[in-house]
Amino acid sequence: MSARIIRSYLTITFLFNLAMSLIWGIDTLFKMGAGLDIMQVLLTNSAFTLGSMVFEIPTGVVADTVGRRVSLLLCLVTLFVTTLLYVAIAWRGWGFWAFMWVSVFLGLGYTFYTGAVDAWLVDALQATGYTEPLEPVFARGQMAFGVGMLLGTIGGGLLGQIHLYIPYLVRAAIVVPLFALAWFRMPELGYTPRALELRRVPVEMRRVFVQGMEYGLRHPVVRPVMLASLVSVSFMIFGFYSWQRYFLDLLGKNLVWVDGVISSLVGLSLIAGNALVGPLSRVVPTRAGVLMLSVGLEAVTAVACGLFSNFYVVVSLYLVYGIAVGIAMPVKQAYLNAHIPSAQRATILSLDSMFGNLGGVIGQSGWGWVARMLSIGVAWAYSGATLLLGLPLYWLARRGEAREGVVTLRTAS
Repeated sequence: MSARIIRSYLTITFLFNLAMSLIWGIDTLFKMGAGLDIMQVLLTNSAFTLGSMVFEIPTGVVADTVGRRVSLLLCLVTLFVTTLLYVAIAWRGWGFWAFMWVSVFLGLGYTFYTGAVDAWLVDALQATGYTEPLEPVFARGQMAFGVGMLLGTIGGGLLGQIHLYIPYLVRAAIVVPLFALAWFRMPELGYTPRALELRRVPVEMRRVFVQGMEYGLRHPVVRPVMLASLVSVSFMIFGFYSWQRYFLDLLGKNLVWVDGVISSLVGLSLIAGNALVGPLSRVVPTRAGVLMLSVGLEAVTAVACGLFSNFYVVVSLYLVYGIAVGIAMPVKQAYLNAHIPSAQRATILSLDSMFGNLGGVIGQSGWGWVARMLSIGVAWAYSGATLLLGLPLYWLARRGEAREGVVTLRTAS
């Protein structure tokens, strides 16, 4: 039964990220083709991130009450509708504000996914008596994410070279079988859904806030890890959406398919980082130590990307950054899950995602302004340097573990 749950988790992760990544390599070009400038593109992406931040707690309530499967299904319906609306906006020329509002609702849809699928996996595995470390499962999940991103970005780049609308239409099509998979292959094990009446939503949200404070913001390990999410995502999202224009400017040619190839290489770099989690854990014995190593590498490579102007050097450095992110993601997932209780799992994971989204809003708005006023490279150099703030935060998390008397010495089996 545990093997079936893991297979379902990996398949859902793969298909979801395949659908999402079809537009990642061409989204900036798509919106600029619809009449937006680089600042407006980053503002629409900020609207998506702001929507994600605002709706994280309400959708966490949904996942921790009516169920994690229902939460994912709501995500897929919203993703399907908003993706088609993006195409309609570009086709009809409705402009910047239409993109802004639809991006907010796309953020709502994505929050139904964050936390819910991971919470379902952990609780279902525990219910079936699974006792192995979670890092290998999360690492495989990140590899499925990377493979989906690899195929999606290559496909999106090639399809976008034909017409920039096509990757969005294909994304909507992939959502349909994913909906069927979630409906039939995602049983609620280890968790009992309960009814959520509309009149009780304010009460549930207040309960979530109190429990978020108790198990999240007041927890000596979870709190600094959440703050580290804010720091890392402030560059990650800005960097991801701005490189599509930045790298083509460095290349000196407006070749859409090049962005698709680079996006696929980023997916491979994430997979490489995931594969290094096991070997690295035998050298660096604590989760906090692995995360601090990753932060240092991310900061150095991000700053260097902003300082250098050679296309091939900058792309290579960004791929090294991707390896560092690939190392950190499964370790951080396991780190958080080791310190939060089952009943609040989706809520706390959503709270962590909310912190990341807040960082994304700050990063895209602030660094987007710097990019427009100075240059994208300058914005990269300064924003990359802020990643170093993650080092003291993970050091505080390590101290928090020591005070608890439980230190996570192994990051993988």
